[in-house]
Amino acid sequence: MNRSEFLATGALSTAGMVFFPGDLLAKDAQAAAQAKFPTRILHKNVGDWKEFELYVDIKVHEPAPGFQFHTLAFNDMIPGPEIRVQYGDKVRVKFKNKTGLNHTIHWHGIHVPWRMDGVPFVTQLPVMPENEFIYEFEAKPVGTHFYHCHWGTLMHMQAGMYGSIIIEDPNDPIKEKFGYEREYTLIYSAHDVNFIRTEMNRMLTRMKEKSFLMKEGRFDHERWAVFDSREQFEAALKNGYEPPYALSRRAPAELPQPTWFTVNGKSYPDTPYLFIKSGEKIRVRLINAGGVDHHLHLHGHDFWMVADDGIPLPQPWQRNTVALTPGKTYDIIIEGNNRGIWTFHDHDTRKVTNNGLYPGGNLLALVYEDLPADELIITKHSGNPMVSGMSHAEGHEGMAMKKGGMNPKSMLFGEDKLPKIALDE
Repeated sequence: MNRSEFLATGALSTAGMVFFPGDLLAKDAQAAAQAKFPTRILHKNVGDWKEFELYVDIKVHEPAPGFQFHTLAFNDMIPGPEIRVQYGDKVRVKFKNKTGLNHTIHWHGIHVPWRMDGVPFVTQLPVMPENEFIYEFEAKPVGTHFYHCHWGTLMHMQAGMYGSIIIEDPNDPIKEKFGYEREYTLIYSAHDVNFIRTEMNRMLTRMKEKSFLMKEGRFDHERWAVFDSREQFEAALKNGYEPPYALSRRAPAELPQPTWFTVNGKSYPDTPYLFIKSGEKIRVRLINAGGVDHHLHLHGHDFWMVADDGIPLPQPWQRNTVALTPGKTYDIIIEGNNRGIWTFHDHDTRKVTNNGLYPGGNLLALVYEDLPADELIITKHSGNPMVSGMSHAEGHEGMAMKKGGMNPKSMLFGEDKLPKIALDE
């Protein structure tokens, strides 16, 4: 097999191409990339309290260019805004429900008073349509945590009702040990958009029925499917009551089967970049707010595991792959010791697809900002519309010719216009 045949076979077998913006390191490209990380929400100082405002509404969301679906969102964004506070802060969150569904907020990993834990009919009544609830708690323990809806969790979480909450330690041992310059938050999720669509419509219909029955005074324990005791529940069964799990009330597909996988609400090619410089250390906070496992692997580097569920590890250890299970958070430190553009992705490659097609999902890149211009000449091929060119390839063509003695296009693809090289995992 000659080189042309090998490249053609590789392109067909992987059926995908990793591509980057026209100028990956331009200021506008970096600003656009920064916008793909959670937005920090501002607070008001009200006495001793740091007061935040959250609301939930139905939103049309676009995880990747050209594909949209109806979902739920805190403050019109997915993920919801990031809450950042200091250890010991008194936190007040005023939550408003703008949808026709019930909701709560659970503060995952945070030691709140039990009445603030957001579990419907255990710690509070659900927040009904056009109603509000105020959560108050002290910010502890330190570390990477998240919040999410705990009503209709199977649908509401994958529909976008999640966000990060970071409790900072003014004497952070991780900062002291590694001296990282900047940090990033990555929130992973998985979505069955057909399930979300069908289940959301069914929930909205049932909620209208419940609201009508409540106004008529006809909404009882059986219609709520909530009982004061086991004895009351068993008595209802004897009288012919059928519990919800005995009825076909779910979407036709039963449990969701995700076909979209996101990082910070986006699927490749809209996933964020992690920027770094040679010699720099960055902290990356990993959160799994979805319902499937992710096995995250970084090419070209090991990283330091420094925190587990927000708790700093007394002995950090090196890895290049981490299993991020549902509800789990890890913090890692990446050291800039191998300049390049490196893939950071799920090694379960089913999760780097969009609706079953590779590449997609939670594929993203670690990008060194101090790459020499000639090293950015990696994808330029004007004859192939599937490949996004790097403006550096054109702007520094003369430099590459001086160094290599040939045109960059010839150097990469040959004058016979070989097919694109597909970059697999």
